[in-house]
Amino acid sequence: MILELRDYLKKILPSVDWTLERTADDKFGDFASNIAFKLSKERKASPFVVAQGLAEEVVKNDSEKIFTRVEAALPGFVNFWVREDFFLKKLELISGDATSKKQTILGSRISGKDGERKKINLEFVSANPTGPLTMANGRGGFLGDVLGNVLEAAGYEVTREYYINDAGVQIKKLGESVLAALGMVPKSEEHYQGGYIKELAEKMREKIARKHKSTKAQKQIEIASSPEAPRNDGSLEQIEIASSPEDPRNDGSLEQIEIASSPEAPRNDGSLEQIEIASGTRNDAGRGDDKDRVLIKSDGEATYFLADLAYHYDKFLVRKFDQAIVIWGADHHGYVGRVKSGIEAMGIDPHNFQALIVQLIRLVRSGKEVKMSKRKGDFITLDDLVKDVGRDAARFFFLLHTPTTHMDFDLDAAKERSVKNPVYYLQYAAVRAGSILKKVKDVSKKFNLKDLKIENGAQERLVKALVQMPDIILETAGDLEVSRITRYATELARHFHNFYEKERVIGGDGKPVPNKLVLVLASRAIFEKLFKILGISIPRKM
Repeated sequence: MILELRDYLKKILPSVDWTLERTADDKFGDFASNIAFKLSKERKASPFVVAQGLAEEVVKNDSEKIFTRVEAALPGFVNFWVREDFFLKKLELISGDATSKKQTILGSRISGKDGERKKINLEFVSANPTGPLTMANGRGGFLGDVLGNVLEAAGYEVTREYYINDAGVQIKKLGESVLAALGMVPKSEEHYQGGYIKELAEKMREKIARKHKSTKAQKQIEIASSPEAPRNDGSLEQIEIASSPEDPRNDGSLEQIEIASSPEAPRNDGSLEQIEIASGTRNDAGRGDDKDRVLIKSDGEATYFLADLAYHYDKFLVRKFDQAIVIWGADHHGYVGRVKSGIEAMGIDPHNFQALIVQLIRLVRSGKEVKMSKRKGDFITLDDLVKDVGRDAARFFFLLHTPTTHMDFDLDAAKERSVKNPVYYLQYAAVRAGSILKKVKDVSKKFNLKDLKIENGAQERLVKALVQMPDIILETAGDLEVSRITRYATELARHFHNFYEKERVIGGDGKPVPNKLVLVLASRAIFEKLFKILGISIPRKM
């Protein structure tokens, strides 16, 4: 809606870079623009005086009569009040789209090359498979899953995948840790510890003893860290929890890709031809990175950076994605510049690569921090968290916070079964709407949004909140700020609860009030769309 209004106003207002935003207080109208501040210097007048002239201009040229009022407000904003039936027509269209099977919002399609749907590669949860997924992995996993849903709703063609990094120093260290647990090599503080290492060692004990009695320790390490080793049975299995409400390996929602940096890997054939290599280094200085980066180490082993370059070569030049989005942990913050420089060296526009850095999590129980260390084996796995607080609470609590900020995950709050828990509060709104609709037979056939009339403030606020959904989706697809979805869902729930508590939808005679029932019907449809995007469930009753 806001995009439509902006396009309409562009035909009336001067062509400058201005914004149109929803107002926080309806006494300032429905929308406000900063255009007067942009034109103040050019017109040699104060922003307020400029705003007064612009308001008059809009009123004079509002050919479609969309606005009931347009006024200037100090210090220089232009405020707009939108006609009631404009909101109602939008609500009818949006709620109808929400109940359809269409994936996109209002049929929007984001065009890429040759007018086709723009293709996005979304990579997340690419953790080293050296142990069970942690809460930090879960934060990125839930973020990636919902972001993929948002992008699809906005009209993009999205491919989700994660990168199984099953080679290198950390995997060798995993092999050493297993052998140390079996007493085959000396133990070290650097080894991975914890119950999962002992379980893995027991699984491999007979295989190692039977086949490699006479091998040296280094050979044993290679065996313990080889792709055939059953280390993935626990660590990769949990990726599905972070990535999708269902098992991604069953419904095809997640493509698993294994990239190796060896010359034999077919995806790497020719991938270095366009990369400048001199004495085993890439000259990244001057391309957005702060120094040259090693691709091949002195012992001939490829670096992680080389594998990442080959991976992105595959994304952009082999599979022809228009955009690649990656979700990485906080320890990868300094990695973004070097990957962009490598992408640019391959002739790819670095602006088509975006990295979201997920910050650290502090787990809190009874007001105290729970210390976690993956290497020491003292941590709560993602699986443990989901079993403890539930999948819906785990997803929603992670998504409440912008990923670039540190967050406290309060276990007690997540397990709360009251309106103090934000996910409970949201689900309760959807359940309330559903419980009303169950009392009326063939509700969608007998009652129509075309008959809706706004009678009071509670109804008006709910209608205006409901019609925001497409804007929220499209804005989030633009800046990738997924926490906007949870904030909107919480605000929508607040407006619905307020409506529910003030309005009697089913009359004293047991018959529904049509004007109110259709608003419940629209609310439930949009809640269902939101819940699907967020990947959380709607309980049957609460």
